[in-house]
Amino acid sequence: MATDAPGTSSNDTTNGTYQTLWADKYRGAVVEDLDPPPALSVQPTDPVSHALMSAFERDYTHLTVISSENRALLGYISIPRLQELLKEQKVKDTDSVQGAMLKFRRRGTRYKVITMETPLEELEQFFDGGVDGSGKQEFAVVTDATRKFVLGVATKSDLDNFVKRRATWPEAQS
Repeated sequence: MATDAPGTSSNDTTNGTYQTLWADKYRGAVVEDLDPPPALSVQPTDPVSHALMSAFERDYTHLTVISSENRALLGYISIPRLQELLKEQKVKDTDSVQGAMLKFRRRGTRYKVITMETPLEELEQFFDGGVDGSGKQEFAVVTDATRKFVLGVATKSDLDNFVKRRATWPEAQS
């Protein structure tokens, strides 16, 4: 059930109103304010055991997969999904990451570029599926504006933890 902002009715609650609520929630914060950890990348030929060990050492839930030739972003590994694949014996720890990674679709797909300067309300909208209904996202790869360098990875839980730390809602400040 949606909750109307003070002074609004259900009939005049628009996308703009929700964006204003988000802006009030984040008070101008951007992805950089999440202080995302640097991205941890593996190559498609790395063994699954290496990806798991690397993720566990740094408490990461997602790893980017990059090309060994040109460091291009190819896809990602979701550690929870990888653990399921291992449990179901669909992959072995000696298999290469390539068999377990989720590939980014290149052709016909328009990507939302998430940079360190992206407002957090846009990041939340991205996680929630965006205005175009492209589907909910687990994480965002944070890049430079030209998408040449992967700078970090931000997750929905990073955003949720940021909100909890900031106690942005007026009820929490009284």
